[in-house]
Amino acid sequence: MTHGIKTLAIAALALFGSGAALAQSAGTWMVKAGANQISPQVKSDDLSAPSLPNSQVDVKSDTQAIFTLGYMLTDNVSLEFFAGLPYKHDVVGDGALSGVGKLGTIKQVSPTLFAQYRFLEASSAFRPYVGAGLTYAHFYGEEGSGALTALTNPGGAPTTMSVDSAFGPSFQLGLSYQLNEHWFVDGSVIKTYLKTTTKLSTGQSIDTKLDPISTNVSLGYRF
Repeated sequence: MTHGIKTLAIAALALFGSGAALAQSAGTWMVKAGANQISPQVKSDDLSAPSLPNSQVDVKSDTQAIFTLGYMLTDNVSLEFFAGLPYKHDVVGDGALSGVGKLGTIKQVSPTLFAQYRFLEASSAFRPYVGAGLTYAHFYGEEGSGALTALTNPGGAPTTMSVDSAFGPSFQLGLSYQLNEHWFVDGSVIKTYLKTTTKLSTGQSIDTKLDPISTNVSLGYRF
């Protein structure tokens, strides 16, 4: 009886191992859903004249649902497409404007395509990976606040703003853990280098390096 149990256990482990290898090997599709926080690391130029010297801005973080689709080209090389629900960021004053509070809000979506290299064997439960890709940040739904109008066009029509969409390179460090043949958990940190220009209806403009850090965790399914 004991010998039979050992034999069944060994067979089960062998089957699990072969399933895990299949689930992480060439030809595998991967879908994930989770949460992603984008935290801009802003370096702001000065708002163009007429404005106070050192009139700058900062952009706050936001967290939204994220969805990805990936494909294993080989046992180690994969492609993965990231997309998610729209993010909404508060734009606040910085520098000489640090006391004025919120200047407006912007919405954005930032789909990214990654090429990734996954370390260790296809049968490994833990697989760290690195990725490099291209992000397209599309900004829309910009809204200026009363504080922005008071600063840039006091007594006049509300100041509106528009933010230029932009491409930027992204670099990724991640880790996935296989729960069973199909299900896995995944987490990664992404650094994107992104610069854009915000234009105001008053004719003023401001250049900003956003350079966000994104942190995400997801539950995935391989097939």
